[in-house]
Amino acid sequence: MADEPGGNWILAESRNLRLFTLFILYVAQGVPIGLFWFAIPAWMASNGASAADVGYVLGLTALPWTLKLVNGFIMDRYTFLPMGRRRVWIIGAQMVMIALMAGAAVIRPQVGDVLLLAAIGFLVNMATTFQDVAVDGLAVDIMEEDERARGSGMMFGGQAIGAAMATSLTGMAMASLGPAAAYLLSAGFVALITLYVIALRERKGERRTPWSPGQTHERNRLVHVGAWWPIMSHTFRSILAPISLIWLPTLISRGIHYGALSGATPLIGAQELGWSEEQVTALVGMAQLAAGVAGLTIGGWIGDRLGAKNATIGVYASYIALNLAMILGSSMWGDVHVFRAFVFAWLILDTLLTVVALPISMRLCDPRVAATQFCLYMAMSNLGITLGAWTLGLSEMLGGLPVVFGIVVGWHVLGMLILIFVRFPERGTDVSEVAAQLAEGEGPEPVRN
Repeated sequence: MADEPGGNWILAESRNLRLFTLFILYVAQGVPIGLFWFAIPAWMASNGASAADVGYVLGLTALPWTLKLVNGFIMDRYTFLPMGRRRVWIIGAQMVMIALMAGAAVIRPQVGDVLLLAAIGFLVNMATTFQDVAVDGLAVDIMEEDERARGSGMMFGGQAIGAAMATSLTGMAMASLGPAAAYLLSAGFVALITLYVIALRERKGERRTPWSPGQTHERNRLVHVGAWWPIMSHTFRSILAPISLIWLPTLISRGIHYGALSGATPLIGAQELGWSEEQVTALVGMAQLAAGVAGLTIGGWIGDRLGAKNATIGVYASYIALNLAMILGSSMWGDVHVFRAFVFAWLILDTLLTVVALPISMRLCDPRVAATQFCLYMAMSNLGITLGAWTLGLSEMLGGLPVVFGIVVGWHVLGMLILIFVRFPERGTDVSEVAAQLAEGEGPEPVRN
């Protein structure tokens, strides 16, 4: 690999490199998701934690994902353009993830340390959201229109595979060596992917590191908004458009089931089947792996074949049928075959729903503020995750887990109805069009050496 600015591994010049990079970055993002959203709740449930404690930890773990709008504003306003618009943020966020998980291995919180577990989950996921927003912004920046369905499958298939590996491997590590080993294993894997990102460039002529030769690419110079007011005005103008506002409840409905079912899964496994955390995480890991493969293969194909809107409606209908079956068959939750089928089904459908719906969010984004606007859309999904986790925490008060499944069904019906009756755009906004309109307000110029 050449060290000069015109060397290899340039994302803008290779379709395969773009798709693989988005895939591997989402694998990295899936690692803390598998650890904190599945392995740790399973470890807690198997060691006697209540639904309220598991829901509390999951709720705080998911909370940073609802605050991603702030991340997007910061990233669209401040960046080091000689290294590209997004890569410096990806590298920095992953280094923080590594440091926090290594620190958690030293602290070693126990099952009863609910507040400490929640705080660690919050902080690691806060760093992960910065990585997520940067990767999403990178995807909007560099992907061609005809790559978006396949790219969506690569991204969220990668996330599911990363979560699958993390859930299975950290679950086994916890059972054999304790939680500290799980934290260190996760940190080491993210470190390897960070080295890969350092080797890349977004566009030709950019720097690989702050001290290597290179300069700002003209495309990034044209679309970068160097002041707060234009970022806020462009973002809120796009978000407050009627079509965008109508899209938000659909995004929330996608998150509701994830927050509720990711906590319900270990609770059903522990309470109905008497499973240990190793058994639960092994099953979830296999299901997430299947979900990742489905996202990589079926997800992109369905999106191309049916279109994003029709494909999303179909996945919603399947999800509604699954949750209704769980409500009506609650007496069969102790059947291991029913439990396994449920876990595989909800995780595969979750990945497919994300993959087929993602192009709609991308098409609604203004390239000038892509990171901010896209992360706001994703924040709506993550707000749904937090609401779903808190709904799970209130399950005993509400009447048990079947009521939680019923709430999920209601939100899915709402999302499906919106898609049936509303027409969404079929293509995104052209970069040359927005660059011609761009007018920066007052504020310091970004570094453009």
